[in-house]
Amino acid sequence: MKGFREFIMRGNVIELAVAVIIGAAFTSIVNAIVDGIFNPIIAKLFAADDIAAATVTIATVPIGFGAVIAAIIQFVLIAAVVYFAIILPINKLNDMSYRLIHGKPKPAVEAAVTEKDVLEEIRDLLKAQQEAPPKLQGEGPETRS
Repeated sequence: MKGFREFIMRGNVIELAVAVIIGAAFTSIVNAIVDGIFNPIIAKLFAADDIAAATVTIATVPIGFGAVIAAIIQFVLIAAVVYFAIILPINKLNDMSYRLIHGKPKPAVEAAVTEKDVLEEIRDLLKAQQEAPPKLQGEGPETRS
């Protein structure tokens, strides 16, 4: 039980649970925006009552391409609503709060250190070490009395 309690009390597990709950609650808002605003506009553009009902018949087999197109459009619209209504404003607020706290713009994210960068640094250190004059025996802090 102790291990289970430690697992549950970890910050990332609780944060993930909160994110899932908030995401589920927010789904209804995003779906309402997409269904109430964007889908009617798209249906009007295609001169259809419901784009998902559009089909094409090939060799007496009705192919429901409208449902696929509607799903793709809905996915793109949901992603756009989430980005423009949530992500973009939050990023702007984070930048403004950083500016208020630190008095300067937030620095750009530094690129991750690559293996090549580390090897170049080791090469430069070895080169500098070889170019330095050799220490004479008896020099240095460990020989002082």
